[in-house]
Formats: sequence, C-alpha cells, structure tokens
Amino acid sequence: MTTPPGGWWSWRGKARAAVGGYYDNNLASERLRRCYELAPPRVRQYLEAEIHHVLSHLSPDCHVLELGCGYGRVLTALVPAATLAVGVDTSRASLAAARRDLAAYPDLRLLAMDAAALGFRDGTFDVVVAIQNGISAFHRDPAALLREACRVVRPGGTVLFSSYADAFWEHRLDWFRRQAAAGLVGAIDEARTGNGVIVCTDGFTATTFSPADFLKMTADLPATVRIVEVDGSSVFCEINLK
Repeated sequence: MTTPPGGWWSWRGKARAAVGGYYDNNLASERLRRCYELAPPRVRQYLEAEIHHVLSHLSPDCHVLELGCGYGRVLTALVPAATLAVGVDTSRASLAAARRDLAAYPDLRLLAMDAAALGFRDGTFDVVVAIQNGISAFHRDPAALLREACRVVRPGGTVLFSSYADAFWEHRLDWFRRQAAAGLVGAIDEARTGNGVIVCTDGFTATTFSPADFLKMTADLPATVRIVEVDGSSVFCEINLK
C-alpha cells in the first residue's frame, strides 16, 4: 500500500522528509481518533457537512489526493467515490492506523509525505483536498501549501481547502475544551485564545483563515477561485485550475 505503482500516477521522486510536529508526536493515531469520538452533535454535523461538500466535487473516474489524511477518517468516504484515492500525512502512527482501518481497499495509497513538498509530478490528480482547517494544522507557509496543491492538480482540476466560519467559533471552542478535559491537548490558554485562534498551554495552536485570507493567498494563481460557506461552520476555498 505504500509503494507508488508506476502507471497509476506519476512520481516525481523522493519527497522532502516529513518534519515532526504536534500531530506527529502529541495528537496522532488513536489519540486523534478520540478527538473525533468525543465531538458533540453540532461538531459532528460540521464534520459530515465538510465531507459531503467534498464528495459533491468528485466523480467515479477521478484521482483524488487528501493532504493530512490522519487515520483515514475522510478517506473512508473518498475511496468509494473515486477511481484512485491517495492520502499523505507526516505521522507514521496515524498512517499505520489508516492502513489497518482501510485494509479492505487495496488500491488506496497511503504515504508519509510533507504537504508542502509533495513527491508527485505536476498535474497528477483531478482533486486535492485539505479540509477541517488543515491549512492551519500543517504549520507550513499557507500560500506555499496552496501553490503546492495546485501544482499537482491537472488543468481543469480542483483544489479544496477549508477553515472555520466565524459563526462556528463557540462550537469549535467547546469541542477543544472537551479535548483538553480528556487530556488530548493541553489546557486552553484563556488569555491567548480568541478571535479565531485557539492556544493551549502545551504549545498547541490553531488559527483561522478568513475568506479575505484565502483570496489574498490565491490572487496570483492561474485559476478561478470561489469562497463558499458550508453549513454555517466551514469556509471553503475552491480553486479551479486553468
């Protein structure tokens, strides 16, 4: 499942080594899964709405790449909807969990790879996806992440990145408070948390990207860019490559 099969997609060579971070060392595999298991109903609605929105952009013959696939939560829905699904993550523990959970899909490919330095050639995929505020969680230059995602999408293909809608703030904060109470992340640093930013005492941080942020980062791309709010909880940046 980890060896790129020649002829299914083009492989550029060895990707830059994945750099360890919070989601590699503190919040990987079963600890990450637990975060989603304790999500309250409104957060579960948000998570399902994001997946449903992504599925509306897929077709049975497409090749889709998910950046930051974790233990395979989203891939479970993407794999049956596409001809080829590939997931990349920097956490080998999370990838191992995904391989166990998704063993019934032998054509799925799961790779340890940095989303900012993908090991694929230009124009490899039809759709590239990074949802649930992955653009913040990767802790890479966000504009560079968007450019790299666009690089590996064919002309006419689509890149989907999402962040949080302002109206969802209280639900998001409640969810992180639950994670902190369960010992999955550090206690919320109340003095530094607010205005779309969550800071924990153990070094965890999560920011928010607004429609204006996305438009500024994509202004120079050879693409049509749409900002779409979904479910009152997500802001999607939809990039259609020319």
